[in-house]
Amino acid sequence: MCRNIGKILLSGAIFAAIGVAINTVVAMLTTGYYKNPDYFAVWSKMMMPTAGPPPVSFTIYSLLFLFIGGVLFALVYDAVKKSVKRKSTVETGLFYGLLIFLVAGIPSSLSLILLINLPLELIITWALSELVGYLIGGIVTAKLIK
Repeated sequence: MCRNIGKILLSGAIFAAIGVAINTVVAMLTTGYYKNPDYFAVWSKMMMPTAGPPPVSFTIYSLLFLFIGGVLFALVYDAVKKSVKRKSTVETGLFYGLLIFLVAGIPSSLSLILLINLPLELIITWALSELVGYLIGGIVTAKLIK
């Protein structure tokens, strides 16, 4: 596993870039929720210290957290890659991404429904965007870490 550390870090960086792209599109499509005063209280002070767009520090933390998540995603893939192997690298990556979504994405989305006062449509949108990120990230990771 340690011999792949460079590829794991690269996979984490690409995962972060994919996440930023997906999150940017989703934020643009769901901007009404962020501008709605009914939901101001649910956003973290890091994201929205005052009404208006998030500060630069939020973007930096987002990149860092996405990178950490991507590195963890790749580390787990490296540990289980023989168990998720399929006919092609793309199929392997898609299968791995789907598995991670099933064990992490769905439970976290269900928890959001219970814990945070946000519209179900927004939480479903986030879950679907997370699925897309895991699927694309799975393909990239499977191609990098063979």
